[in-house]
Amino acid sequence: MLGPLGHLAALAAYGTRRGRQVDHDLDAHRALTWADGAGLPRGLTLEWLGTAGFRLTYEGQHLLIDPYLTRQPLGDLLRRRVVRADPAALAAVPDPLAILVGHTHFDHALDVPALARRAGCAVYGSASLARLMALHGQPERAVTVAPHHTYDIGPFAVTFVPSLHSKLAGGLWVPYGGELTCEHVDELVPQAYKCGQVWGIHVAVGGATFYHQGSCDLIDAEVRHRGVDVLLCGISGRRFTRRYVARLLRALEPRLVVPHHFDDFFRPRAAPMAMSLNVNLAGFVDEVGAVSRDFAIKTLGPSQPVGAA
Repeated sequence: MLGPLGHLAALAAYGTRRGRQVDHDLDAHRALTWADGAGLPRGLTLEWLGTAGFRLTYEGQHLLIDPYLTRQPLGDLLRRRVVRADPAALAAVPDPLAILVGHTHFDHALDVPALARRAGCAVYGSASLARLMALHGQPERAVTVAPHHTYDIGPFAVTFVPSLHSKLAGGLWVPYGGELTCEHVDELVPQAYKCGQVWGIHVAVGGATFYHQGSCDLIDAEVRHRGVDVLLCGISGRRFTRRYVARLLRALEPRLVVPHHFDDFFRPRAAPMAMSLNVNLAGFVDEVGAVSRDFAIKTLGPSQPVGAA
């Protein structure tokens, strides 16, 4: 794994080839598109919402994971502006039974209180998530989860697995780490959405199993599920974590790998998809193949559900 200077050099090198790399990534995305959702049980559909967000639907009942639909502009982050959830953007998803949150950075949690209020549903995650819900006047909707406990939510059986966030700051630390400590919603600039406890999320439904890895690090000894059907694999920031891809694949032994968190999440969802900074989706395909050619890889287009209704 590279040190801080190596990461800076890699970023500078990416700047010289950015156009070619983005083209390669978009080509890989198109070539791997999972258009029909083949292999999912009847009655089960999967939808990528962009970033690390997903909607699982089984027989008309919905579960959301890390939904981020408002998509604030980069300028709002740089100017430290408070961003509110956009009701028009949230209208893209139906009301869920519950919302699951892997950690509380803004690109995973900003829209959760508004979606929960609209649906009247519970949200499951960390103590930082409970703090966020309390700031929005909804403390009763927050479930601070226990590790490895299974929560039955309608037809979904959900287990939270202790995990880690990748050290995106040159491999040295987690940006906006620690616990969310705001006292008022008017303090919720993007930087105030502290990471909090990080969770991997296992979901069993309709005879299929999913594992959602929203950030590119893990605690190997905590991963107890083997042979999952679909690994929803976050890939942004993986270069800052030693052997992330190999460790995750060997721990879970998934039948299918679906990468996510590779898109530019400062870009409106209605705009054509663009790639996040130096994410290298095409390179991820090679990294999986280097572990084993037995792992199938498929990509999803944003807001294009797959599966058999």
